[in-house]
Amino acid sequence: MHSAIRSCEERMKKTIASLKEGYAALRTGRASPALFDKIRVDYYGEKTPLNQTANISTPEARLIVIQPWDKALIGEIEKAIRSSELSLNPSNDGKVIRIAIPPLTEERRKELVKQAKGQAEQSRVAIRNIRRDGNEELKKFLKDKELTEDEENKNSEELQKLTDSCIKQIDAVLEEKESEIMEV
Repeated sequence: MHSAIRSCEERMKKTIASLKEGYAALRTGRASPALFDKIRVDYYGEKTPLNQTANISTPEARLIVIQPWDKALIGEIEKAIRSSELSLNPSNDGKVIRIAIPPLTEERRKELVKQAKGQAEQSRVAIRNIRRDGNEELKKFLKDKELTEDEENKNSEELQKLTDSCIKQIDAVLEEKESEIMEV
């Protein structure tokens, strides 16, 4: 495998990983600690990720329990969750914060699926752009006589197979997320 293809493969894998990461933050009707990955809490003047200030668990499918390591943070954590774009309503008993995840409306589900499809399409475009960059690099190697025409064609075909494989992975990740969102 040519170094240009290896480089493209790495970039494509990162694109897929980034899509999966983006999907983890998409709220479905199910409780998931990943929902809070982007939430930052004011921890003694520092904006700190929530998961570094508290234990986040899901004892039930629609319930999240957040147990701060420092009880003094309970108000800050609650404020951070309320001001996030998750539209969740936390309640606390002085020791832990409980958040009931309401079931999604049909309209909201469709909106989330549309959002997921948009993210998947952005990833497909990124993969195709990486393929284009790889092909340009291979043509440059051919022009500089570092590759023969046959080698360049073989590498281009390999790059296309890699692209097709990555796009199939993106479609599978999207399909999985879609069914998770639509599940009642």
